[in-house]
Amino acid sequence: MNDVLEGRCLCGAVKILVKGAHDPRPGACHCRMCQRWSGGLFLCFEAVAEAVSVEGPVTRYQSSAFSERAFCSTCGSHLWMRDTDGENEGYDLMPGLFEAALSWPLRSEIYTDRAMAAVRLEGNHKRATRDEYEAQNPFIDGDV
Repeated sequence: MNDVLEGRCLCGAVKILVKGAHDPRPGACHCRMCQRWSGGLFLCFEAVAEAVSVEGPVTRYQSSAFSERAFCSTCGSHLWMRDTDGENEGYDLMPGLFEAALSWPLRSEIYTDRAMAAVRLEGNHKRATRDEYEAQNPFIDGDV
C-alpha cells in the first residue's frame, strides 16, 4: 500500500511520516525479548526504508547483532525495530503511533507457543511457533 501515514510518539516530539510502500497489517511477536521490551506483546507493521522519514529526538538501541530498537528520547515511546545487517533495512513500526492503524487487521503472529496467557490472540492469521520461526529466520540464542 502507498497511502501517506503520519504518526507521532506520546509527547509529540518524534514525528514519523510513511510515504510509500508499507504493509498495513500488523504482525505480533511473543518472544521473550519482545515481551520485555513491550510489556507483553510486540506489534509492528512493515515499511520500506525509503518510505520512512523521522523528525525528533530518537535513541537507538542495538538489541542484537542484526537489529536495533528505537524510542523517543523524551517520553520513551517505542518507535520501531529495524534490521541492521544490510539484508532487510526496512522498518517494523509500532502501529499505535498511527491513527490509521486503528482499523488494520492482524497479519501474522510468531513465537505463539511463548505467548503470555493474558495476550493470546484469536482470529484467522498466519501463526508460527518458536521452532517454526527460527528454522527460517535469524534469532537470538536462548530467546533472551
